[in-house]
Amino acid sequence: MPAISPQRMRDRYEAILAAATRVFSEKGYSNASITDIAQAANISDGLIYKYFTNKRDLLERVLTVFYERAIAELETRIAQGTNFEERLYTLMSGHLGVFVSDIDLCRLFISEVRTASDYRGSAIQQLNRRYTSMLVKVVEQGIADGEVDADLDPRLVRDMLFGAIEHTAWRHLRGIRPLDVARIARSMTDILLNGLAVRRRRARA
Repeated sequence: MPAISPQRMRDRYEAILAAATRVFSEKGYSNASITDIAQAANISDGLIYKYFTNKRDLLERVLTVFYERAIAELETRIAQGTNFEERLYTLMSGHLGVFVSDIDLCRLFISEVRTASDYRGSAIQQLNRRYTSMLVKVVEQGIADGEVDADLDPRLVRDMLFGAIEHTAWRHLRGIRPLDVARIARSMTDILLNGLAVRRRRARA
């Protein structure tokens, strides 16, 4: 039997990965099977195991591609910001945009992957930490540039903002309400920058 060329192997790998992405997005991780993925890729079940260990391995590869693409795109855009406000708004609008452009994978991650018993300490959790660390770096740069209070905890900001975004986006993921990315990103940026309290003018002496 002739050897398969490296390019042919790469093409098969990419085809399986693309099929897995479609199947996981449509059926969810729990309901998807290797047979479903093989049929979507128009190959045999056994061929999948020549490229991937199991269904969990496929999920990790799918999410790795998703995260690395999102991180690369956002990092490039954030780097173009000239101040803290611009970088923060770019990150917020970019993150909200992911919920629109990759709605099925975002729903899969929130509803199944992150709630699974094997999520903590997994490669997928590490990918998520890499992603959220972009906000930490934006805040740290703001502190270094003198635009953000040095006493502020960047990780607390990360938890607050990503939690708020996810809560808002979940209604969109469930099909309840469309996501107005620009408006929500602008509002959240302004809230963080200006706070909630009305700024009262000091009485003149």
